[in-house]
Amino acid sequence: MADLTNQRREARYGMPAADQILVNRFYTIGYSYYFRQAKWALEIVGRVDEGEEPVERLDNFRSDFRLPQIFRADKVDYSGSGHDRGHLVSSANQRQEEMQNSETFLLSNMSPQKPKFNRKIWKELESAVRALDSDPKIFETYVISGPIFDFDKPIKVIGANDSNDVSIPIPHSYFKSILTENDKGTFNMWSFVIANKGTDKDLADFRVPTTQVENYAGILLWEKLRGRNVANEKKRLRKMWTH
Repeated sequence: MADLTNQRREARYGMPAADQILVNRFYTIGYSYYFRQAKWALEIVGRVDEGEEPVERLDNFRSDFRLPQIFRADKVDYSGSGHDRGHLVSSANQRQEEMQNSETFLLSNMSPQKPKFNRKIWKELESAVRALDSDPKIFETYVISGPIFDFDKPIKVIGANDSNDVSIPIPHSYFKSILTENDKGTFNMWSFVIANKGTDKDLADFRVPTTQVENYAGILLWEKLRGRNVANEKKRLRKMWTH
């Protein structure tokens, strides 16, 4: 039987490999059994039509029972851990309908993030992406986000001593790579790598070439786009947009 996951809208310009692909109605997760969390999360930023009210944030955090139990996070793993259940696909990016928002609260879309990271710089980046997507000249905004582990540093875990019996490694950093397609058929890329801790730096300070994210995270990004212009764009440190 043919694999239809690559036919997804959000996978139009590429979808990295993973141990298990979790196809949701509005985004796709590439899950890592080794790290007990998503290796990446791929989405098209959802737009609420003019005059429509976005749905309320549902906050219905829950386990993803499509995953084998030995690799599956539970709410108890985060309880008292000192870490937030940090979204990879932002809840605020998917607010056109309730099911769309609800899916972002599956724990397969979560990663253990420091509160000062999740509630400030990561949230700021999520908001900035929505501001970028609001440009009327942009047709669609594709975003892929995920954790980064530095194997030269100790790796701590949450959930080691609870009833779920699944330890979840805490990432050292996170990446977010953004691809826009505009009304002239031009593709632009921005990529960010931010340490999993609080910071007072500006978002622009965390821009990196997309090729650097590929090296850090061990994945290929936007690999269905080919040609010299694309290769140059992946190496480029593009100027920050207004947000």
